[in-house]
Amino acid sequence: MILSDRSIREQLNQGRIRIEPLHPECVQPSSVDLHLYSEFLVFRNSRRPYIDVREPQSDLTDLIRVDAGEAFILHPGEFVLGSTSEIVGIPDDLVGRLDGKSSLGRCGLMIHSTAGYVDPGFVGRLTLELSNVANLPIALYPGMRIAQISFSRMTTPADHPYGDPSIGSKYQGQMGPRASELHREFRIPGEADGE
Repeated sequence: MILSDRSIREQLNQGRIRIEPLHPECVQPSSVDLHLYSEFLVFRNSRRPYIDVREPQSDLTDLIRVDAGEAFILHPGEFVLGSTSEIVGIPDDLVGRLDGKSSLGRCGLMIHSTAGYVDPGFVGRLTLELSNVANLPIALYPGMRIAQISFSRMTTPADHPYGDPSIGSKYQGQMGPRASELHREFRIPGEADGE
């Protein structure tokens, strides 16, 4: 079942759902509006001939910081990683669903390609997979409302919530956009990082 505004406020007041900073006017009938952070990871296609998912990708992106009041221009067909300004924490018996704002979708902005699901136990800023499918550039401003998160109750609390060492959570505690960590799944069992 999806939590209503009343249930969301109760969960926030009890400290079970964490949204920091929380703007009370952003609690909607069945979701909470989230804002755009000032950092973006921009892909540089001149560094490699292709993306090899078995390899770390930190050298494929540049971190861009946008000052308050300035715009980040997302060009048609461009894909960048961003994140929410808010730090979000999900208890072990709820899941979050991140979706775009209707008004931005009508401009051609997609905020995620596949990463709309937020696991129970996750804590951090939520990554946004920003794409412009319009035929004109879109100006994005840090601090603007960019997404909305809704919450659903699970049948039972998760036995191993996100961040539990037994499940290999890659993005727990992230505080801004991060490149893919998929390469970690290709390591030989027992192999340490950096080997």
